[in-house]
Amino acid sequence: MQVYKFGGASVNSVDRIKNLGYILQNRTDNEPLMVIISAMGKTTNALEKVAEVFFSGDTDNALRLFEVIKQQHLTTAKYLLVTHYNPCYTLLSDFFTEIEWLLHDKPVREFDYYYDQIVCIGELLSTCIVSCYLNEIGVANTWLDVRDIIRTDNNFRDATVDWERTKQAVESLDFVHNNIFLTQGFIGATDDNESTTLGREGSDFTAAIFANLLNTNSLTIWKDVAGVMNADPKQFPDAELIPELSFEEVIEMAYYGAQVIHPKTIKPLQNKGIALYVKCFLDANLQGTTIRQKTVKHLPPIIVVKSEQALIELHSQDFSFVGEQPMIELYKIFSQLKIKANLLQTEAISLQICLDDRKEKIEQLALAASTLFDIQVAKNLTLLTIRHYNEAILEQLTKGKEIVLLQKTPQTVQALYR
Repeated sequence: MQVYKFGGASVNSVDRIKNLGYILQNRTDNEPLMVIISAMGKTTNALEKVAEVFFSGDTDNALRLFEVIKQQHLTTAKYLLVTHYNPCYTLLSDFFTEIEWLLHDKPVREFDYYYDQIVCIGELLSTCIVSCYLNEIGVANTWLDVRDIIRTDNNFRDATVDWERTKQAVESLDFVHNNIFLTQGFIGATDDNESTTLGREGSDFTAAIFANLLNTNSLTIWKDVAGVMNADPKQFPDAELIPELSFEEVIEMAYYGAQVIHPKTIKPLQNKGIALYVKCFLDANLQGTTIRQKTVKHLPPIIVVKSEQALIELHSQDFSFVGEQPMIELYKIFSQLKIKANLLQTEAISLQICLDDRKEKIEQLALAASTLFDIQVAKNLTLLTIRHYNEAILEQLTKGKEIVLLQKTPQTVQALYR
């Protein structure tokens, strides 16, 4: 048994969806398959805008923005489908109505709740269209609403999976009479059947959940790149493919901000020794990257660049050492505000923290920590992380930059600069 996951770029046009069909038609085995698909292209971003406008009280504009999304999906279905257009249209209409009813109400709950109810529709629309297209071209599949499978708590926008309840639902799937199931990534539901999302890029995590609970041989994530690269090819045109990686290395890459594999994806695979393949949907014949529980030596420098960073400097108010108790209090604040430090450095009476420049989080942190520290904030910074670095590449990538913070270990260097 295998799991395939296709991201939004793989279904963002009629030609891309046809290409997905070609990949499934040309599988060399007949193993049972679970297919996870994201929302099309920039649909999630568009739905986020709908949620923001709705929550601001502008119902008419929210409906207008949603109408654009509706028409985009209907147009895609019309170009793709012939014999299966009518059943697809019926399913799409049900999803459209679900959102339009919500948009006619006035918001009375927190924003994150409405975000999840609105944004989740992107995955439902894309999978409906792709499932109907695959059936039309002879790739028989059964469409699933993943909200009936993945159960979560009600921590909207970053829900925690109820593994036991989800396992029971997964084990009820009938792969004897259904060789291919097709469902959504990124979303789940509470016990009250309210939609939840698993955090941005959570579709990879969804695929890993299914791989773990189905005890599959492998998980293949299909992307628009040749595989896992040692740097973002959009920033570094000479980025090179890494043919093989260990789970540990990918976790390190994710921790430092590499966007190739979602941080939560690796653990469910690692727990059961399930191989992860990162393949290119534009050319399925390319080698791609294999990720497994195996030490890989002689890796190239792996480069991660994060812009829009802020540096918060906290100084002890009475010149006492930054000891255990202030750090305990500070980490409590991090936990309460759901803040992740990208770089942290402690000195005798001060502490420096680099984090993503999110205005509201920085203001909340500064306010909460002001009883313990004097605080200064610097913005418009960039954080460079290099795994398996050498001094030559560090000098090359920081040439002409003003470094405001530098931290090194034998494996990794991080430079914060302006």
